[in-house]
Amino acid sequence: MKFFIDTANLAQIQEANELGILDGVTTNPSLMAKEGIKGEENIINHYKTICEIVDGDISAEVISTGFKGIVEEGQRLAAIHPNIVVKVPMIKDGIKAIKWFTDNGIKTNCTLVFSAGQAILAAKAGATYVSPFIGRIDDSGWEGTELIGQISTIYGIQGFKTEILAASIRNPNHIIKCAELGADVCTCPLDSILGLLKHPLTDIGLAKFLEDAKKTM
Repeated sequence: MKFFIDTANLAQIQEANELGILDGVTTNPSLMAKEGIKGEENIINHYKTICEIVDGDISAEVISTGFKGIVEEGQRLAAIHPNIVVKVPMIKDGIKAIKWFTDNGIKTNCTLVFSAGQAILAAKAGATYVSPFIGRIDDSGWEGTELIGQISTIYGIQGFKTEILAASIRNPNHIIKCAELGADVCTCPLDSILGLLKHPLTDIGLAKFLEDAKKTM
């Protein structure tokens, strides 16, 4: 399973990349706004910087909701760098645009997916990635990770090539569960990635090793 970091914060991207396990980055307008990145030129330059840090797929989201606007905006984003993946919302014109991008050699990430039916449409249109938002499903009272398993089963049976990119990750257990259920990618905040490092027995064991090591000096 590939690890993407879900942020537009350059320091966090750099830290995750230095771990040696980072495969890509996902962003969205909310994450850009959180970092104070405003204006098309500044956003484009920010994406360029991210592409210089991480050698992997970088999802850049469109804000248009009509077919023509999505295509035009997606083309501008794709022109930034070969690693840019155009992030398109799961709407009717979004599916049409994903098919257009697929036919024209532009990678896509279908976002805001909350059902297996939506995931089927994204795969039929040729999306490179489909992004089920499991944390938001949890918020609605359902088990978000169950959707990952359902999509994985359907894609396996049907032979779809679209990769399942588990999004809206809230904690390290989400990551583990998604790996068990067949997600191809997990996109996570830095805290969730670093949380995988932690276990109290590791801390206790290390403290004991260090204590014993002092006795040998």
